[in-house]
Parts: sequence; structure tokens; C-alpha cells
Amino acid sequence: MSDLVFRTAVRADLPAVVALLADDVLGRSREATVVDGAYERAFADISADPRNHLVVAEQDGEVVGCLQVTYIPGLGRHGAERALVESVRVRADRRGAGIGRALMTWVVDRAREQGCALVQLTTDKRRADAHRFYVGLGFVASHEGMKLPL
Repeated sequence: MSDLVFRTAVRADLPAVVALLADDVLGRSREATVVDGAYERAFADISADPRNHLVVAEQDGEVVGCLQVTYIPGLGRHGAERALVESVRVRADRRGAGIGRALMTWVVDRAREQGCALVQLTTDKRRADAHRFYVGLGFVASHEGMKLPL
């Protein structure tokens, strides 16, 4: 994994990131396959927000993974800041090679450096493999998450 690089995504990475988001059973039904105005606006908003980071994993000059991390200040837990991790993806042909583990280790280390008291994430209840992956990293299913589509 020494050839794996984690960095902030740039605009040129957007097609690869969108492809990663669309490349799974759930993503196929909710993501577009091309970069459109909605993705452009979202990327610009994320890039402009100092508490939001779209991160890519690059190997051999190619984007092979991504995630978004948002640092959230809070009053709970005695004013603790937390890191919210979303949209974790590894390219299908590279899954099982340790890229996801390295990416998550990297983001947890950044959260510690940021002074966060915890890292939190949600994962769809239908993603059993992802649940095993996160538990293997030490995450605990301590809360029931809920969403309201708008």
C-alpha cells in the first residue's frame, strides 16, 4: 500500500468519483453516470467549505477510492467535535486489496489530528459486507439512524 496516496479531490477527479458512487447495487438506482450540473454544484460547495473534504485514494495515477468527511462542532459530549464520514467507495476491481481499510485508517487519523472525539458514519442496512468491514475497524452500531427523503 506504499503506492497509495490520499489527497483532496480536484475538479478533474469528479468523473471518477461519480463513477465510484454509481458503481454498486444501491448507487445504480440513485446516481447519474455522468457529471452534470448538480454534481458540479455539490463539488463546488464541498470545496468551498473548510469543514468538508472530498478525499480520493489514488494508486498508479488512478482514482481507486473516495470518501467525504465533514467536521461537525457540537455541544454534546462536552463540546466535542465529530467527523462524519460518508460516500466511502473503492473501485470494484480493487476491492479486497486493503484500500478501504487504508482509507478509513487515514480518515480516522485525520479526525484525531483535528481534535475530534469520535468518528461517525451511516451505512445502508442492506450493505451487510460494509457492516462487517466497519465492525472490523472497531466501529460499533451504537445508534439507530433515520432519514427523511425530501
